[in-house]
Parts: sequence; C-alpha cells; structure tokens
Amino acid sequence: MPDTLHSNRPALPPEIARRRTFAIISHPDAGKTTLTEKFLLFGGAIQMAGQVRAKGEARRTRSDFMKMEQERGISVSASAMSFDFRHYRFNLVDTPGHSDFSEDTYRTLTAVDAAIMVIDGAKGVESQTRKLFEVCRLRDLPILTFCNKMDRESRDTFEIIDEIQENLAIDVAPASWPIGMGREFIGAYDLLHDRLEIMDRADRNKVAETVQITGLDDPKLADHVPPELLKKLREEVEMARELLPAFDRQSFLEGHMTPIWFGSAINSFGVRELMDGMGEYGPEPQPQRAAERVIAPEETAVTGFVFKVQANMDPKHRDRVAFVRLASGHFERGMKLTHVRTGKPMAVSNPVLFLAADRELAEEAWAGDIIGIPNHGQLRIGDALTEGEKLRFTGIPSFAPELLQGVRAGDPMKAKHLEKALMQFAEEGAAKVFKPMIGSGFIVGVVGALQFEVLASRIEQEYSLPVRFEGSQFTSARWVAGPKAELDRFINVNKGHIATDHDGDIVYLTRLQWDIDRIQRDYPELKLTATKEMMV
Repeated sequence: MPDTLHSNRPALPPEIARRRTFAIISHPDAGKTTLTEKFLLFGGAIQMAGQVRAKGEARRTRSDFMKMEQERGISVSASAMSFDFRHYRFNLVDTPGHSDFSEDTYRTLTAVDAAIMVIDGAKGVESQTRKLFEVCRLRDLPILTFCNKMDRESRDTFEIIDEIQENLAIDVAPASWPIGMGREFIGAYDLLHDRLEIMDRADRNKVAETVQITGLDDPKLADHVPPELLKKLREEVEMARELLPAFDRQSFLEGHMTPIWFGSAINSFGVRELMDGMGEYGPEPQPQRAAERVIAPEETAVTGFVFKVQANMDPKHRDRVAFVRLASGHFERGMKLTHVRTGKPMAVSNPVLFLAADRELAEEAWAGDIIGIPNHGQLRIGDALTEGEKLRFTGIPSFAPELLQGVRAGDPMKAKHLEKALMQFAEEGAAKVFKPMIGSGFIVGVVGALQFEVLASRIEQEYSLPVRFEGSQFTSARWVAGPKAELDRFINVNKGHIATDHDGDIVYLTRLQWDIDRIQRDYPELKLTATKEMMV
C-alpha cells in the first residue's frame, strides 16, 4: 500500500485496532471452504466443521447457505462471518471459488484489508489464483499464503515457492516448513517462533500438538521426527534461510511479500498458525478512498459503503440484505444515517452480524466490521451511508458480461414477475440485465455459463417462475458515454444495438469486435467502456 496508508497515522481506538477484515481467495477445489470452516471452529463459532464432501447433514457447510451451493459443494456467493479469535475480531469474507462468479469476488476485495490465498500443494498456482492475485495487487492488498493438502502427494516445497515468486512476481517468506509429504507428512516447523507442530491424523477437528524447540539442533526434535525426515528438514531449512528472504512485516503490508504456511485444512493442521499470523501481522482497518477524500477509520462520524446485496438469504422472508463495510466511526443500532444517493435519512434499526446462514442483531459495530442491513431494495452496490456528508466511495467495479442470452418466462402471463426477479438480480450484481430499445423482453449478461444455471434455479425457487434462457445474436456489451448531441445521433442510427441497464445507463450490444471498432472510428467523441464503476 502507499506509505501514507501505513505510516504517520495516529493509533487507532483499541476496538478498531483489534479488527482484521480479510477475504479467502483460491482456485476452485484448493480447499478454501474447508479452511473457512476450520477458522470458525478455532474461533469457537461452531462446534464441529461440516465437510464439503461429506454426505447428508454434515455436508451443509456453514458458509454455503444457498441451496445450489449445498448441493454442488461449491461457493457461488460471497458470505461474511464475524467471530473472535484470541483478542482479535475477525471479519472473514468467503468468496466464490468458481471463476464464473469472479465479479462477486472482485467486489468483495474492495471491502477487505488483506487476503489469504489458498493453493493446492499438488497443483501450485492455477489460473483463477493468478487472476485473483492480480486484483489484490491492483488494490495493494497484503496477502498471506496457505499451501493446503500437504497430507496428499505434493510438489517439492522449493518448487512451490519458486512458482509463486515467478508467476506472481512477489517475494515469498516461509513462515513454516513442511516435514514430509503425503502419507509421510507429520507436521511442520514454525520458522517464525522456532516450534515444532505435529499433526493429529486420528481426529480431524483436533488442534495439532506444539513442541517448544530451541532451534533445529535441539535434541528433542529426534523424539518426534524420524531420522531421515529430520536430516532433510535441517538441510532444507538451512537452504531456505540462505536463498529466501526473511519475513518483513512492512514489505508484507505494502504488498511486496507474502508469508507462506504449509498445512492440511481438512486435518485442522497449520490453520491455527495461519490465524495467529493474520492476527499478529495482518493490517488493522485501513483508510478507504472516496471521490472527495480519504476516510480514516478513527474518524468519529460513521461512514460505510455497500459492496454486496444478497436477496432471499432467508427463504421464509423475502428479504434483501445489503452487506456494508464500515469505513469509519462507531456504529450503534438505531442510528439514523444518510443514504447519499437519494439524500434520504435511513434509521438502521435491525442491522445484523453474520455467522454464515445464522445472524444476530448487531447492537454496535466499528470501522472494519461488515454489517448486514435488511432492506426492500433501497440499497444498491456502491451506495454510501454517512452521518450527513456527501461521499462517493470509489473502486467498486462492474464488468461487461462475456455471455449474453435472452430470457423467457415459462408462463407468458408472468412477464411482470420476471422483470421484478431480473431487476433484483441486477441490483444484487448477480447478472447484467439489459432492456433493448427495440422489441420486448430482456437480455441477460453474465461472466460465466454456470451463472445462467444459478439464475434459472433461483428464479424458480424464489419466484415460483420457471424460465428458459435462449441464444442471442449479441456476444458482448459496452457502456457508452459522451456529449449529448453525439450520443443522440449514435442512438438514432444504431437503435437495433441499443439497450439500457438497470440504472438506465446507455449500453451498446455488440456481435463482433468489428462493431466496436466501427463505433470508435465513426464516433470519436464517444467512449465505449467494458467496466462501469459502481460509484453512486
């Protein structure tokens, strides 16, 4: 992060300083949901972790509350969880691992101060990891790395570290070093605290045993580590200390270095050390940028922004919950805040804190916390809430869809219901919904094909309305801006390609790259963009 965000800042009030707000990111199947479960387990938030691959009730993992997520064992929506660990307050945001839902993840990363990157010990850096890492880099987010599944056959430790350094152009500092791998994996040596951590294979929910050691020459090591593994450990650690940089917190906070822990989330191994690392070294709540100025967390006036909207989290109540990252101040239940986009006051009487699908009333919250505000559609992604100041938070992206399809209700008499459902999903950020200038109906745009399945499933479940998606002649969309006269001329000539999005902004629907090139050539004053900043 830029130096101004880390140095010469006044000490934060203790309640704010103890907060750690972070996301967990990974390629699908690297074990992110399992790691999230174990964080909740060690934070005392749940008694027993539910396993994603288990059968029946055990499979209902806490952070996946949508029916489709539970059935498929993948996370398709980001959920936020708050819990205490030691003397810290963790606000953990679990993000969709599936690349088809990457936009939700990008938006989530605007609301956190750090990220934990989970990689699979056998697969190393995968495509989705690389994409998400780049977003973290754009935001200068400090990243902690967890190399998971060391209890299975894994790649060589140096090879994994080299791949991260080369692929992601970041220094890697080992925080722990694995001892053995696959069936021979017995634990790890904690390089930051000179401790031996031993894995318990018998009980997956049990915390590993810790042995205090005075360096790698301590004879006690021989009581716990077989001779050939001990010899290898000593050699590798000696090499690592010569070849790899030592952990430097400032370099980590500035986004230039990532500490790496090795473990097995399913066996609860290495998780507590990673959590300690987040508490000890992770950033406190950071200043947030608005168009007008930078907001410091220690400011007394409450400010916050909506980074996610989730509808029908509770199927019994047609509710819509806006996830709000508090940027400053001490919020108390019942406070009146100004909804900046409309200028209207809003009494926040039922704010909630989440533990995945469970929620409890939030009597208070501080800068860095994520609270849910149930509402009936007033709050949208990008909205600012303040104690009166007109602020517009920046950097919350909306991306042009990569797949476009028409949509029809199974019952033509229910077209109005369909419109309501589509507008809800557009406001949630779950899809782009375009209303063409010519003809009836809507065109729905998404980033990945699985989103169409999820939308069809949700419209049927939440609105009792079967729908079908069908091919469209259009393949992409661009937002259009420019001088009014030029824009009017453009719209008049290209009516068959023009639509509006759910905010009423003009969109140009394209079939080929040639369409875009032609507009740029014929209308040089117009700007076609593939992203729209959700700044309200």
